[in-house]
Amino acid sequence: MHVKILLQITADDGVSGCVEEIASLDKSIERAEDLGLSISQSKALLAAAQQRIVEAQTTSWTEGRRCCEVCTRRRRSKGSYPIIFHTLFGDVRLSSPRFHRCPCQEGSGKATVSPLAQLIPDHVAPERLYLETRWASLVSYVAAVDLLADILPITAGVNATTVRRHVLRVAERTEAELPKDRCSFMQGSPLDWEVLPVPNGRIVVGLDGGYVRDWNERKSNFEVIVGRSMPEPEDGAPRYLGFVHGYDRKPKRRLVDMLESQGMQANQDITFLTDGGEEIRSLTERISPCSEHVLDWFHITMRITVLGQFAKGVAQYDEEAGARLTTELARIKWKLWHGNTTEAQDVIEDFEGDLFGLETDYPNLRKFVAAAREFGVYIASNAASLINYGERYRSGERISSAFVEATVNAVVSKRFAKKQQMHSRCNRPHAVRIFSCRHAIGRSMEHSDQPSSGGFRDWPTTTRDAQFRERRLNRPTLCHALSDRV
Repeated sequence: MHVKILLQITADDGVSGCVEEIASLDKSIERAEDLGLSISQSKALLAAAQQRIVEAQTTSWTEGRRCCEVCTRRRRSKGSYPIIFHTLFGDVRLSSPRFHRCPCQEGSGKATVSPLAQLIPDHVAPERLYLETRWASLVSYVAAVDLLADILPITAGVNATTVRRHVLRVAERTEAELPKDRCSFMQGSPLDWEVLPVPNGRIVVGLDGGYVRDWNERKSNFEVIVGRSMPEPEDGAPRYLGFVHGYDRKPKRRLVDMLESQGMQANQDITFLTDGGEEIRSLTERISPCSEHVLDWFHITMRITVLGQFAKGVAQYDEEAGARLTTELARIKWKLWHGNTTEAQDVIEDFEGDLFGLETDYPNLRKFVAAAREFGVYIASNAASLINYGERYRSGERISSAFVEATVNAVVSKRFAKKQQMHSRCNRPHAVRIFSCRHAIGRSMEHSDQPSSGGFRDWPTTTRDAQFRERRLNRPTLCHALSDRV
């Protein structure tokens, strides 16, 4: 079977162009894989069609701007120069004409004008930037290049360095578009809030952190804060947040931007679930007049479990003292579960006193005392964030940020090639850009699958050799600090 694919382009004035053959295929019918177009044939077909369509469009564009905008006089040509327009369906080679400046504009502006330079200043199609940034924010640059080359006819000229440069450029533009950070985002007065429509439900935001190995300072790590916003009832898509703690200068603005993308209004009930750290707790303040900060139950029980292990060790040397300490820990957990904060703090003080006066040969007693003192300070610092966990649990509401743990692994582990828990390699500026792109891509996916011409609308595992090349590309040779923001 012989197949010819012809292309005919009709201009805006209705004049039809010549019929051109863009593909000629000989197809046999012996096996299932012979049916339809193969990957290589589809790539060749798309590349040929893209070349002719783009050539026709750019020719029409340049001819429409050949005349002067002021006096409508036709400008003289000054030759042309070749350019390459990088699209999703192949690299299109074009001839970009240059025109002399009109005599009516003598003495102002450049001596020559290039219309195509105004249409495609970066020589990269927005859709290609969209896919490159979307995939590179989820997997490594090498894996993103392999994915693009597998399904699209862009094998020539695409490599991990090019994709990395495109991603960082998009991230810088996203940073520049983000408004300035503020201490408080509560606007209006209570009278204005009362007339607002009733929100659909509560928004639960979980915030947690992970540590990434710094590529520049090999022996140090930097903290990455990752968040996930879940609407209740769960009829809306979740949103994700990520930034580098201590380096990002607009963390609260990013959080507000994520909540506003979910339709947050001033009378919206918002619950922030965190581990109780001072930095994360301050991040959630003055976001909304109806917001609350809740200490994550998982982190409470994790600390009580550690103390319980110490109490079991004491029981090996003093069974009566170990049983007494275990009973007191159970009382502390019960009171915290039911929101009896004052009584829980009193029991914690008694527990610390009993532990301080304990006389035993238990070798880890000093560590036990230090852990108990740290737990008491931890509960006292977050006393205002303790709630009746049992009541909320029975009501079907979230009391733990466990759903954020998967987000930490997805963001930190997959993108930064983490090989074990809380450990990966990157540098701070590069991590900031990746998180910006991922957040922007996540928002654009909710609005449209087509990127706008000005950029994005408002978020496989590689082999060992590929991971090695990826770590080399993560060196900060092309990136600088983005302190003003992705």
